[in-house]
Amino acid sequence: MLKNKSPYHLDGVPELKTALPLGLQHILAMFVSNITPIIIVAGVLGISPEQKTLLIQASMLVAGLNTLIQAYTLGPIGAKLPIVVGTSFAFVPVAISIGTKYGFEGVLGAALIGGIFEGLLGLVIKRVRKFFPPIVTGVVVLSIGLSLLPVGIQNFAGGIGAKDFGSAENLGIGLVVLVTVIFFKQFTKGILSTGSIFIGTIVGFILALCLGKVNLTPLMQADYLTIPKPFMFGFSFHLDAILAMILMFIVSAVETVGDMSGVTMGGAGRETTDKELSGGILADGLGSAFAALFSVLPTTSFSQNTGIIAMTGIMSRFVVATGAMFLIVGAFIPKIGALFTIVPASVIGGSLVMVFAMISISGINLITKEPLVGRNAVILAVSLGLGYGLGNVPDALAIFPESIRLIFGGSGIVVSGSIAVILNLILPKDDKVLSKEVA
Repeated sequence: MLKNKSPYHLDGVPELKTALPLGLQHILAMFVSNITPIIIVAGVLGISPEQKTLLIQASMLVAGLNTLIQAYTLGPIGAKLPIVVGTSFAFVPVAISIGTKYGFEGVLGAALIGGIFEGLLGLVIKRVRKFFPPIVTGVVVLSIGLSLLPVGIQNFAGGIGAKDFGSAENLGIGLVVLVTVIFFKQFTKGILSTGSIFIGTIVGFILALCLGKVNLTPLMQADYLTIPKPFMFGFSFHLDAILAMILMFIVSAVETVGDMSGVTMGGAGRETTDKELSGGILADGLGSAFAALFSVLPTTSFSQNTGIIAMTGIMSRFVVATGAMFLIVGAFIPKIGALFTIVPASVIGGSLVMVFAMISISGINLITKEPLVGRNAVILAVSLGLGYGLGNVPDALAIFPESIRLIFGGSGIVVSGSIAVILNLILPKDDKVLSKEVA
């Protein structure tokens, strides 16, 4: 029996010369986002530079291992899908809030319990699957894509806080990367087409290097070997912190459902199965509990990597696992990690703009599996209108407590998803009646 070498097949195992650049695409897209949350929280809570370095290495190790579990499973844990896992930005505000009050130990204690809670959600997801038909998951995926587009543009222009944000050089580099990606994706075949994002990144990096936009100091100063350490910090448990973290884990579960739907729809043109959903949520939660043991913030599926799959159609779990190995090796060899960090934001942004837009396209494909009229049109209009609107105007919730604003006034994904679920439950199924009312 011939071995399946197709990168477009879930169980395909392409040759390393193909898998390596395709796996690197995924790591380039998520690397900075994976380590930035712990850098932000460590800075606010006054964690020492030495400890911060160890936490960055631990973040890479946890992300790599959790990605492998999602791709190849550990018993019932894992979706058996090409899902890339990393530290979630969504937990940063609540982590800072808890950490300021109870210290980093309080953050880790709440994350440990919250991760176990989400894991339990994975065990019962089959019973609530009816609450997530294509119109609902489509709204969540579309909201994820739309909420990420500003992030792509911010990187395109040089990255948040950059002194030369929006400069001609940054915009030019981003544009060169984008044009390169489009050219190789549409006008070439084979590895040149499927590896278009990797090629675009290399071209952009060389251009940035020639323009003096690359700082090689972190690479030069990085150590050659570091051993990630578990239990660097202790745990403390406080009811209010745990409840706040559990709410964020519910948000994470909703986003993971959307990401999994985006992967299967974008890469295979189908919805996720009950088994995939259950294993994916279980891995999302227990993976975060495992992250807490290494003093790392909760992890979740990365939407930018969902966009890569939607754009390229590459579903091979082996490709994602290859990328995960870069993270794991980099966790022990800091110079490898430093190599990823010196890639300028405008280089990454050049491809992220298109990648994030492709997530939105996956959401639209889910939504339009049924006619977008009557009941479905109302669900989409109300959930997207309020969710995306509040995500862009969070001050509209100024009268609510901070905990409520953190949950519902962030990206708008939670609002969109919650409203879509509620409307799907209460609106009558008779589309003809609603169609006349809308008309």
